[in-house]
Amino acid sequence: MNLTLKIWRQPSATAKGAMATYAVQDISPDMSFLEMLDVLNEQLNARGEEPIAFDSDCREGICGSCGLMISGQAHGPEVTTTCQLHMRSFADGDEITVEPWRADAFPVIKDLVVDRSAFDRIIQAGGYVSVNTGSAPEAHSVPVPKPDADRAFMAAACIQCGACVAACPNASGMLFLGAKITHLGELPQGQPERSARVVKMVSQHDHEGFGGCTNVGACSLACPKEIPQDVISQLNQDLRHALRTSS
Repeated sequence: MNLTLKIWRQPSATAKGAMATYAVQDISPDMSFLEMLDVLNEQLNARGEEPIAFDSDCREGICGSCGLMISGQAHGPEVTTTCQLHMRSFADGDEITVEPWRADAFPVIKDLVVDRSAFDRIIQAGGYVSVNTGSAPEAHSVPVPKPDADRAFMAAACIQCGACVAACPNASGMLFLGAKITHLGELPQGQPERSARVVKMVSQHDHEGFGGCTNVGACSLACPKEIPQDVISQLNQDLRHALRTSS
C-alpha cells in the first residue's frame, strides 16, 4: 500500500503547530497503524529529520495511551484502539489525516502527544473507595447480584483513552466520568462515599475545562470498549440525589 499522510506537527506545547505531508510506500495491510508510523519515523530518522512523537505503551488495546484522531474519527474507522487498528482498514492510495485529541482539557505536549492528566485528577478527586487493604476477603462474604456485578465490570472496562472527549463536539468527559461513577456505585464497597464521590468528580471535571454533555452520543460510538451512554444517566441520577440530600 502507498499512502499520503497529513500529520499534525508541533515541536512543543508553546510552539505553533501545522500539518505536514508525508508519503509512505509498501505498507503491509497487516501492519497496525502505529507500526506504520514506526516505519515513517525510521524514514525520517534516516533523513536526519525529527521523528513524529506519539503515545503508545502496551500496544494491546489495554492501556488507552495510543489515542489519535484519524481522518476525523477517534482511533480511526474501526471501533478499536489506535494500536489495534490495522492498515487493511484503508485502501491503497488513501490520504489519511492524523491529529492529536482536540480538547482544551487535553493540551498538546508535542506533535500527536497530549496531556491527559486531567483524567487522573478526576480520579484523585473521588474515583476510589476508602476500604481497609490487606488479604482479599472471601469472595462470597459480600453478596453482589449478578446483574450489578456485570454492569460494574462493563463500566470498569473504561481505559481512559479519551476517545469520548475527542469525539464529543463539546469535548465533554461525561462518558468517562459516568463509567467511573457507575462501576463503583454498583458495588457494596462503593456505597459509603457514593454521594460525595459524584459531587467531587463532577466538580473536578468542570474545573479541568471539559464541556457539558448534550446527549449527542458520539462518545459511546467512539469508545473502543463500547461503554454505553446510559452510564451518563446513572451519573446524572447520582448527582441529583447527592445534591438533593445535601441541601
